Amino acid sequence: MSPYTGSARRTEEWQHIKVTEDDGVVTVTLARPARLNALTFGAYADLRDLLAELSRERSARVLVLAGEGRGFCSGGDVDEIIGATLDADTAQLLDFNRMTGQVVRALREAPFPVVAAVHGVAAGAGAVLSLAADFRVCDPTARFSFLFTKVGLSGGDMGAAYLLPRVVGLGHATRILMLGEPVRAPEAERIGLISELTDEGDAQEAASRLARRLADGPALALAQTKALLTAELDLPLSAAVEMDAATQALLMHSEDYAEFHASFTEKRPPKWRGK
Repeated sequence: MSPYTGSARRTEEWQHIKVTEDDGVVTVTLARPARLNALTFGAYADLRDLLAELSRERSARVLVLAGEGRGFCSGGDVDEIIGATLDADTAQLLDFNRMTGQVVRALREAPFPVVAAVHGVAAGAGAVLSLAADFRVCDPTARFSFLFTKVGLSGGDMGAAYLLPRVVGLGHATRILMLGEPVRAPEAERIGLISELTDEGDAQEAASRLARRLADGPALALAQTKALLTAELDLPLSAAVEMDAATQALLMHSEDYAEFHASFTEKRPPKWRGK
């Protein structure tokens, strides 16, 4: 996303999510624990707008997505969203579904890594949000449930039919999206849905450690690696290697590339600047 803005001002307070920042690590916490962090229209909109702002500002080096209380996120709120959509017309439904998709696109296209800290339930939209992250750090209580067919909708919601086969393979994705049965931590780790499995209760802390490691690393190189991983999913090899060549040529002009050589020569750790 372009860093240039028009008249829009930075949002000073987010009403539907908790947002904290610590030296380049932005932590977004879904904070409706009494409802297992079920998402509302406002929460979706805040996530969409926050990701757009962070992508423009370029101050965030890593984003951690977490849930408060007993679980990560139980999906869309049954009363506030599912009930409301029954009375919506087609245009309103299209606007809503496009907004949820915009959140997933923003997570994938953000110029910084995204780490999901998952414990307990990650269901429906919650499962897709974690899927859209670059890393899923989970404890043994984590369980992913793509429940869309169980409510009479397509399992391919919010980009799930695009993302999940690319993470776990078409066979596993077909079973998971069609049957809607929970994928518990041992299986999720086995099929590649979990990036790191922690001890119980340690997912948030481990996610924060990973986020700090990423934030202290070469931000420009990490951003371009993420961009290539996303862009090259649908490219033939010839186009992919050409994109790689162009990206490396640009990065070879970066301050970080020169800094590596200087630090290696001077036998000291590099001081990454993300430039």
